[in-house]
Amino acid sequence: MRLQLLLVVGGWLGGWWLLFAVPVLAAPGGRRSLDTSETDAHDGARPRLSVIIPARDEAASLPHLLASLVPQLAPGDELIVVDDRSNDATAALAREAGALVIEAPELPDGWTGKSWACHHGAVTATGEVLVFFDADVRLAPGALSAAVDLHRRQGGLVSVQPYHETERAYERLSALFNVVAFMGVGAASPHRAGRAVGAFGPCLVISADDYRRVGGHEAVRDEVVEDLALARAVRAAGLGVVVRAGGELIHFRMYPGGFRQLVEGWTKNFATGAGTVPVVRTLLVAWWITGMLVTIQWLIETAAGAGPGWPVVVLGYAAVVGQLWHFFVRLGDFGRRWALAYPVLLATFVGVFVRSLYRTLIRRSVTWRGRTVPVRPRVAAGREPA
Repeated sequence: MRLQLLLVVGGWLGGWWLLFAVPVLAAPGGRRSLDTSETDAHDGARPRLSVIIPARDEAASLPHLLASLVPQLAPGDELIVVDDRSNDATAALAREAGALVIEAPELPDGWTGKSWACHHGAVTATGEVLVFFDADVRLAPGALSAAVDLHRRQGGLVSVQPYHETERAYERLSALFNVVAFMGVGAASPHRAGRAVGAFGPCLVISADDYRRVGGHEAVRDEVVEDLALARAVRAAGLGVVVRAGGELIHFRMYPGGFRQLVEGWTKNFATGAGTVPVVRTLLVAWWITGMLVTIQWLIETAAGAGPGWPVVVLGYAAVVGQLWHFFVRLGDFGRRWALAYPVLLATFVGVFVRSLYRTLIRRSVTWRGRTVPVRPRVAAGREPA
């Protein structure tokens, strides 16, 4: 029982350390949002941007991004959509919105599809600052200026994890994955102030000079989780990585294509990504997850008449629910009910993580967007503050 208490209490406290204070992207001037009539084009001091969007079969999502993005572009900014051999109207919709559309050549050996598309967009770009958006991102007015202004102040690589919008029940099963992903990049622990060991691919901002200096996406061409790999390359070059949550300014809807898409997406990301997280941070996340599993064990055992008793079960369960609810509202609209139903979230998380380990360590490949992607397992190197 003492060991179980240590796992639960220590893991719960570790969770607070890992996600102590989520840094949120703020609009220039410190405001979280801007009037809907205001755009980014007013800022004459802003550097010339090249906005690059890799897109593969994104006809359902891309128009929403472009509708929110185009009004925020200043004269002289570039909007580049790289059509990654789509089978739908992605390219036509991008042209209708005024984007320069580049057709990605056939994917060569040794490249992942997203890195190949981003690379071709960057080769074409002529702006001083490169901004990469995933096609499922949506921007509130002022979001582009907010991200670029943060980069102007911080330098290096700026990354934003969009606020996760959900519409269907299965999409809320991503809640725990989102929390663990933010814990893993290290941006929300005490004294970190958004400084991170990893990055989130949906929104990246970096100067063109720094991008070329670190080798760009060509340097991470075979990485399944290219955003984390790019962050490693930036840090190896002596530059900083800063991460923010999207808050009210940058949103996205992940995996709208159904539960199978959700499983494939997190399978692709998680085991490979976990291998790049510093060891101490990985152990703390594992401790946090284990503590929650013990509270479920207590519930089952007590219901069977053999557990620690209902006062302990209720206290432990309530502590976990309160913590998860606090985390969830900062990262997405997952809902209070799903914090209460965290055993369902944990079952999904563990199942997908085991599947990801199998695909990474045994099959050495994952599937995504109709492609089979080879995987090279990685182990985190070096020591990084938790």
